[in-house]
Amino acid sequence: MYRIDLHPSTGGDTYIDVGSSPFEIPLRALLPQRMTNLLPAAKNLGTTHITNGCYRLHPVEWNIGEAAGALAAFSLTHSTTPHAVSADPAAVADFQAQLVADGVELRWPEVRGF
Repeated sequence: MYRIDLHPSTGGDTYIDVGSSPFEIPLRALLPQRMTNLLPAAKNLGTTHITNGCYRLHPVEWNIGEAAGALAAFSLTHSTTPHAVSADPAAVADFQAQLVADGVELRWPEVRGF
C-alpha cells in the first residue's frame, strides 16, 4: 500500500504525494494487447500515470517479475498461453494457488500510519 508519488508533470506541479488504498495488479496488466508470448517483468506493464505512482516501486516491480516468470512457466507446464490463462477463471485460480505455494505475495497487508 505505497503512497502514490508523482514527479514533475506537464501541469506545472513539482511533486504530488497522496495516500493510496491497498491494491492488486490484475493479471491482464501483464498481457500485451497486440502481441503474444511476451510478458513485461517490471515497470513496463499496462498501467496509467496515476497507478504507475504505486507500481514503480522496487518491491512491486520484483513482485511483477516473479509473477511474469511464474506465468511463463505455468503456461509452458500446462501447454497453454498467458492470454488463455487470464481468460479462464479456473486457470487464474490455479495460477494464483501456484504463486502462493511458491511464496509469491498476492497482496500485502494494509499498513496504518504512513
